[in-house]
Amino acid sequence: MERSNKVVVIPTYNEIENIRAIILAVMELEEPFDVLVVDDNSPDRTAEEVRKLEVEYPERVHLLLRTKKQGLGTAYIAGFRWALDQGYHYVLEMDADFSHNPKDLVRLYEACSVGGADVAIGSRYVQGVNVVNWPLGRVLMSYFASKYVQLVTGLNVNDATAGFVCYRAEVLFTMELDKVAFKGYGFQIEMKHTAKQCGFELVEVPIVFVNRVLGTSKMNTSIFGEAFFGVFRLRWWSWTRKYPQKGSHRLEEGNNSEHKES
Repeated sequence: MERSNKVVVIPTYNEIENIRAIILAVMELEEPFDVLVVDDNSPDRTAEEVRKLEVEYPERVHLLLRTKKQGLGTAYIAGFRWALDQGYHYVLEMDADFSHNPKDLVRLYEACSVGGADVAIGSRYVQGVNVVNWPLGRVLMSYFASKYVQLVTGLNVNDATAGFVCYRAEVLFTMELDKVAFKGYGFQIEMKHTAKQCGFELVEVPIVFVNRVLGTSKMNTSIFGEAFFGVFRLRWWSWTRKYPQKGSHRLEEGNNSEHKES
């Protein structure tokens, strides 16, 4: 099978109920996307299911297995590095639990490939509040967390904690991934803030977010606390840190030659 020029990074920990279905949903899209699962040695054998799909979809489904649970942010960074090493033009991130509709991957990709954005964010809050089956308290916490980020950092993004995103490869090359500090939901805020500080264009694509049906949420108070207090660090860094700028990193000619614009 011919490889795509874009890959979806899916971090997993105990997602055996969802992983096969979510990968098949991506494979069935008319627009081709490859998939990289970054699994933190899930005791429920999520990785074994991915290995089966690697055989069914050679060159399109991939597994990066880590030795232990190390946090959402580090899983994404590991996945991003792998994707860049493989020469993908576009790198997307998505949850495994169907809270993000795989069909919306096409809309995020086209916002970058056709619309010209550098970062496309699947946003729950750019057109009202589009969240299904979440408790009201959690909806309010998530919504006002983004407003809080806007207030403290000045980042003009309605859904700063969104985990459904498409990046041009240049963004990830430029923004110094080794300096990304946060591991939980603060990671999502930091990535968007850093991309903006580097001069990249961020756009929000409206989506409907649906609470998971199978498996358990990984959200906890420590993850939320990192995001809440971390935004002050982001504000401080925007004053004191020199961010590399868009255009400072040019992809080498032929670096992505094996990936066709399909």
